[in-house]
Amino acid sequence: MHIDLSLVPYEDKTILYHLIQLYEYDSSEFDGHVLSRHGLYGYKYLDHQWTEEHRRPFLVRVDGEIAGFALVSLDVPKAYMKLSTAEKTNTIGEFFIMRKFRRKGVGKEVVFSLFQRFSGTWEVRQTIANQPAYAFWKRVISAYKGDESYQEALIQDQSWNGPVFVFRT
Repeated sequence: MHIDLSLVPYEDKTILYHLIQLYEYDSSEFDGHVLSRHGLYGYKYLDHQWTEEHRRPFLVRVDGEIAGFALVSLDVPKAYMKLSTAEKTNTIGEFFIMRKFRRKGVGKEVVFSLFQRFSGTWEVRQTIANQPAYAFWKRVISAYKGDESYQEALIQDQSWNGPVFVFRT
């Protein structure tokens, strides 16, 4: 199985848009996403993926077939972080692997690739109700860090409600 992780060029914006529809549908049971009157999910940061310097939209392919995406932000100031106290922190804002490719190591390989490609402090967070996402991130971060430490906290305030991981790569 060959896994490819590549930046999404602006010309392929509609591919990312369609994948976000699947992602929002999948996660709606946990965070209450609601369809618009046109039958679509909204994602207000779609265009920001190409207009804000710190954002990187990645497309995941498995053996040439579209398999998911990762929306990464690099060197985000600590004012925008929930737990990290580093001056600049990398985050994965949205992460989606299509059901067909789950539990086959695709997500783990993609995440490891991102951590290796962009070294530094990382903050990864999930909404509190999304226990499958929490289990995935806990397992993957533990596997990546091994015996090294990482910070984990449950943040419940006006800006966030869920678990947050912070660590260095």
